[in-house]
Amino acid sequence: MFQNTSVSTFVFLEFAETWELQILHFIVFLLLYLTIVTGNILIISAVAFDHHLHTPLYFFLMNLAVQDLCSVSVILPKSMINSLLNTRDISYFGYVAQVLLFFFFISSDFFLLTVMAYDHMVYWYIAICNPLHYVMVINKQACTQMVAMVWLAGLTCGVLHTSGTFLTPFCSNVVNQFFCEIPQLLKLACSELYLIEIRVVIVSVAIGVGCCCFIIVSYVHIFMTLLQISSRQGRQKAFATCLPHIIVFSMFLLTGSIAYLRPTSDTP
Repeated sequence: MFQNTSVSTFVFLEFAETWELQILHFIVFLLLYLTIVTGNILIISAVAFDHHLHTPLYFFLMNLAVQDLCSVSVILPKSMINSLLNTRDISYFGYVAQVLLFFFFISSDFFLLTVMAYDHMVYWYIAICNPLHYVMVINKQACTQMVAMVWLAGLTCGVLHTSGTFLTPFCSNVVNQFFCEIPQLLKLACSELYLIEIRVVIVSVAIGVGCCCFIIVSYVHIFMTLLQISSRQGRQKAFATCLPHIIVFSMFLLTGSIAYLRPTSDTP
C-alpha cells in the first residue's frame, strides 16, 4: 500500500553544516532523551511495583508514560544518529514507519488525556453524591477496556494518516524538516491524491475538537461539584489531582496548535 516507486529515500534538513555543531546537537538531545526515558521509566516502575498505586488514576498515568516514552523514541534516536554519523538520509519505509508510529502514539496520548478527564469527572462527582459507587463504575475491567480503546483509536489514526499520505507519488525527496512530518511531505506531492490526507486531517480535527469540548465540559462539571465540598482540604486535594492534567493537556494542545495550525514554510 505504501510503496512509492518514485522515491526510495528521503533527505532531512541538516542541523548544522559544521561537525562541531552536529556533535553539540547530538549531546544536547542525548541528554534530553535520557532524561525523558529515565523519568518515564521511573513512573512506570513506581506504578507497577507499588501496590498502593494500583488505582485507575495511576494506571492511566502509567499508560501515558509509556506513550510519551514511545513517541520520543520514534523521533529522537534517528535524529541523533544522523547528527553523529553526519548523514541526512532515511529510507522510504523508515519514513513510513516513523509517521505511522508517531501518529499512533501522539493520537493515543490525546485520547488517553480525554479518558483521564472522564475519570476525574466520575471520581469527584461520585465522591460527593455516592462515594461507594466509584469502584463499580471505574473498576479494573473498565480501565482496561478504556485503555484498549485508546490504543486502538490511536492505531487507527496512525494508519489512516499514513495511508492518506503515502498513497500519493512525490516529486522530490528533500523534506524541509529534521524529522518525519506530514505537512512538509505533502508539499512534495505530485498528484491530487494528497487530498485524501486533507480529508483525513479534517476528520481528525473534528474528532479533536470533540475531545477538547468533552474535556472542557468535564472540568466544568468537576468544578461545579467541588463547590459542594465544604472542606478546604478536600478542595485542595481535588485541585492537586486535576491541575496537573489540565496543565499537561493545555501544553499538548498549545504546542500542537503552534506547530501544525500555522502555514508551512518554504525556507529552512
